[in-house]
Amino acid sequence: MAENLYSEPSIQVPTLAHLEELGKRRGLRFNEATDLEQYREFISELCDGFNEADKLPEPTLPVKYPRLPGYRPKQEDNKLNGWYWRTDIEGAKTGKLAGRTVAIKDNIAVAGVPMMKGCTITEGYVPEFDATVVTRILDAGGRITGKAICEGYCFSGSSSTCNKGPVRNFHNPMHSASGSSGGSGTLVAAGEVDLAVGGDQGGSIRMPSSWCGIVGMKPTFGLVPYTGAMAIEPSVDHLGPMAKTVYDCALFLEVLAGYDDGLDPRQFPNIEVPEYSKELQVDNLNGMKIGLVKEGFNRPGADDKVNELVKRAVRKLTNAGAVVEEVSIPLHEKSVIIWNLFGLEGSYDTILRQQSAPVGFPGFYPTSSMKFQGVSLPTRINDLSHTMKVLLLFGEYLKECYPGQFYGRGMNMRRLLSQEYEIALEKYDAVVMPTIPMTASKLPMKDTSLADYWSKAFEPCGNAEAACVTGMPALTVNAGFIDGLPVGTMFTGRKFDEVTLLKIGHIFEKLNAPAK
Repeated sequence: MAENLYSEPSIQVPTLAHLEELGKRRGLRFNEATDLEQYREFISELCDGFNEADKLPEPTLPVKYPRLPGYRPKQEDNKLNGWYWRTDIEGAKTGKLAGRTVAIKDNIAVAGVPMMKGCTITEGYVPEFDATVVTRILDAGGRITGKAICEGYCFSGSSSTCNKGPVRNFHNPMHSASGSSGGSGTLVAAGEVDLAVGGDQGGSIRMPSSWCGIVGMKPTFGLVPYTGAMAIEPSVDHLGPMAKTVYDCALFLEVLAGYDDGLDPRQFPNIEVPEYSKELQVDNLNGMKIGLVKEGFNRPGADDKVNELVKRAVRKLTNAGAVVEEVSIPLHEKSVIIWNLFGLEGSYDTILRQQSAPVGFPGFYPTSSMKFQGVSLPTRINDLSHTMKVLLLFGEYLKECYPGQFYGRGMNMRRLLSQEYEIALEKYDAVVMPTIPMTASKLPMKDTSLADYWSKAFEPCGNAEAACVTGMPALTVNAGFIDGLPVGTMFTGRKFDEVTLLKIGHIFEKLNAPAK
């Protein structure tokens, strides 16, 4: 009988010496040598079950549309270095995105197309499944033309930590496109694609959109399924649209948003998805109130020219009937610290210990990616970017000396920041500030110091992280230019009220459009 034939095990039974070593690491003592043998016998039975399960077929995500694997573009065809991989996947013949080209951030799975997440540690991994947002794009008639470069493990707000080189800003190629969705931002700005999907854990949709002069939205936490994208910190993982105009952003959101039948634990059932693009048929903001967040204009290193440009642009909304006045959200100044309290240890756990998957929740798990990273990361740990090495060192330190202590404190403090925003949004329809309170920084040179490297990597994040901490939707729209570089304005609103933000953004875009 087939069940009696020899089969190589997928999981090996540990030796007695290995078990003894594991026990010593955790301070376990065994009364007798025979005790350890009994432990091994019991663990052997557990391994038998694991080996049996490993022979069963595993459910995965569907792949509905044919494609070829594509290719890594030549430098002359990728002058801004926005592309990691080129492909050409045609979706349905009709739909909301028919005729539109789309780039996918390279931490989101596209079946049969390589995905390196900005780091050579994972280069060579090819997913066998399409992320849910990829399937939705293709079902809506979109055409996916490639994977956009992202920062190393998406852990940087600059555009210079990917092992394939820096992403260059379309408006000035010696300047940063910001990150971690910098490839997505610069490709849309350059007109190489119509739309792009970005990811946002601390501003990584909105910051590149701001410095690249396009529109980007971090939706309410859970509105867009994260299924099939590589996790960073599950309580702040977001995917969202990046586009040239607010209308295109709204239309794209219609396609991306909605419940994923329990495959993404970040989502709640019964999510309603309006036709956002049709809600933009307004020509005034009568009755709306907009709050200029005082603390968002007081960030260290803020450029006064950026602050003044944003204030002037926002005050134009009064011409459309809105009331604009200053509001204070005091804890906004501490939003980066709050994010760091839970986000650093959480990201360390998720990326470096759980292979970019949020363990502990039902849903879809990218086991092929988890296996690939589990093998490659320990052997190539020095290929991590400097931002990731800081995360590794500090994460190990927290786990050794303060395990869970500051993570829990940060999670509790999230409620305080959320409460302050909720109080402000009881009075105002949206609150506003500069997305990044300075224009795009210059890309670091070969002789840059580590201090300058880290400064450029995290400098843009000051205002953007709050919306990830609270889970509220936030939209960035271009307010104008200073010395040829774009300046973004960020509107934050009530949870699941993307409609209001998009209406405000649509009018703001019209009022601040450059003269023709």
